[in-house]
Amino acid sequence: MVMTTARFARNGMRVNNRGEILERQFRALCQISGILSKASNIEETLSGILAVLHHEVGLQHGIVTLCNPEHTSLQVGAIHTDSDMVNKASGHVRYQAGEGIVGRVLQQNQPIVLGRIASEPRFLDRLEVYDLELPFIGVPIRDGDGSAIGVLAAQPDVPADDYLADRNQFMMAVADLLSQTVRLLVNVEEGQTIATERDELRREVRAKYGFDNMVVGHSEGMRRVFDQVRRVAKWDSTVLILGESGTGKELIANAIHYNSPRAHNRFVCLNCASLPENLLESELFGHEKGAFTNAVKQRKGRFEMADGGTLFLDEIGEISPLFQAKLLRVLQEGELERVGGGQTIKVNVRIVAATNRNLESEVEKGRFREDLYYRLNVMAIRIPPLRERLVDVPELSQFLLAKIAKQQGRPLRLTDSAMRMLMSYEWPGNVRQLENSLERAAVMSEEGVIDSDVIALPDQYRTPVLTSSHPPAAAASIAVPEVDLGNPELDERERLIAALEQAGWVQAKAARLLGMTPRQIAYRIQIMKINVRKI
Repeated sequence: MVMTTARFARNGMRVNNRGEILERQFRALCQISGILSKASNIEETLSGILAVLHHEVGLQHGIVTLCNPEHTSLQVGAIHTDSDMVNKASGHVRYQAGEGIVGRVLQQNQPIVLGRIASEPRFLDRLEVYDLELPFIGVPIRDGDGSAIGVLAAQPDVPADDYLADRNQFMMAVADLLSQTVRLLVNVEEGQTIATERDELRREVRAKYGFDNMVVGHSEGMRRVFDQVRRVAKWDSTVLILGESGTGKELIANAIHYNSPRAHNRFVCLNCASLPENLLESELFGHEKGAFTNAVKQRKGRFEMADGGTLFLDEIGEISPLFQAKLLRVLQEGELERVGGGQTIKVNVRIVAATNRNLESEVEKGRFREDLYYRLNVMAIRIPPLRERLVDVPELSQFLLAKIAKQQGRPLRLTDSAMRMLMSYEWPGNVRQLENSLERAAVMSEEGVIDSDVIALPDQYRTPVLTSSHPPAAAASIAVPEVDLGNPELDERERLIAALEQAGWVQAKAARLLGMTPRQIAYRIQIMKINVRKI
C-alpha cells in the first residue's frame, strides 16, 4: 500500500493513507447502493448520490449530465450545490458532443482526469462552481452496449496527489452503478410522460368531440342528430352520415368514435374522392413490396391501421362500381388481402361512411351497388343544411366566433346588424361557409367588433329577393293589410305572421315591431313551423 505525507481535505477530514481513502469509498458505495435500491424518482436519486460523493469522499460539486435521444448533446440532470442560483441555471446548460471537457467525455466515451483545471483551456466552467486550482474528473455513464448515455463529473477537494487515479476508478464504479438505474428510471419517466401526454391528448380530444362541445343549436333537426349520435356511439353499428358539403359530417364521425368503446384506438379517415381507383385500393387495403412500380416496401392500408378502432370513409358515393365490390367483401367478411399479396388478413373495424349524394337515387340509376348501400345504411344520420335551421345561426355564429377569437388571441364581437345579415342569408356552403365568412370578417375588423359592412356576402343576399308566386315586377304593388299587433284577440302565431307581413318578412324588422330580438323571432318561427316567405 502506497503511503504519502498526510493531507487535509477542505472539509476538514484528515486523509492519512490509501487504506483510509478506500474505506471511505467503500462506505460511500454501500450508501449509494442503498439509494439505488429505493430509487423511484431520477432527480431525487441522482441528488442523493451526488450528496454522498460530496460529503463522504470529498468529490464536490458532482454533476450528472444525460444524453438527448439522438446522443448529440448533454443536459444537466442533477448537480450538488448550495447555490439556488446555480441550481436554477443548471437546467439551461447544454453540452454538445465534443464541447468542453464534459462534451469530450461523451464523444470519446472515455474518462478524462485533469490535475489542475486552470491548465486546460478547453474547460468551459459554465456553472462557475469549480476551483480552477483543483483537479477535475469526468467519466462516462454507459449503456448496456457500452455506448455513453451520460457523464458523471466531480472535483476532488484536494490538489492533485497520488490518489487521483483511485478517485477516478471510484468514479467509474459509481458510473457503472448508475448506468442501469439511469436507463431504467429514464425509461420509466419517459413512459410516464408519454402516458400522461397520451391521457391529456385523449381528454383534449374527448372534450373537442364531446357532446357538450358538439351540441350547438337547438333546432329540431339538430336535436334529432345529437340524439342519434348519442344512441349509436355506444354500439359498433355501421353509420352512414348524409348531408351537403360543409354541414360537419366529419365532426359527427369524430364524435361517434371518441364517445364509443373504441375511443382508445385509432380514428382513421380517408376521402374516397381524393384518389383514383388504383391508388384507393392500395390506400385502403395496403400493398406488398414489389406489387407495382414504386412499391419499394410493404405498407399497411387504412383498414389495418384502424384495426380495433374506426375507419371514416368520406365521400363514399364517389367510388366506382368495380371498387364497390371489393369494399363490400371487407365489410361483409372483415378480411382483406393487400395488393400484390395472397395472405388473408382479418380486421376488426367500425365503419362510418359519409356522402353528399342521394345514394338511393344512385342505386336506382345503377351507379351504386344495392347490396353495398344496405350494408352501409344500417344507421343513417342526416345532417340538415344550415338554411333549414337558420334559428341556429346566432348560437352557431357565437360558437365559431369564440373559436376564431381563441386562434387570434383577442376578443371578438358581432353587432346586431351583422347578426341580422347572417340570419338573412341561406348559406349554400353551410357551416363551413359561415365559419369562413366570420374568419374573414374578423381579419377585416381591427378593433374586434364585426359589423355588417365587413361581412362579405353576395350582393343579391344583401337586399330582399322575391321568391313568392308573384313576379318581381309586381312585388311593389302587393298590399300588405295593416293589422293591430296589440289586438288581444290575436294568438301568438297570428301576431307573429302579421308582424312578418308588415315587415316584408324581414325577421329583424318584425322583431323590432314586437319588441323581441332576432333570435327570439327565429326561434318562434321554427317551433311554430311558419313557412317563411323570402321577398
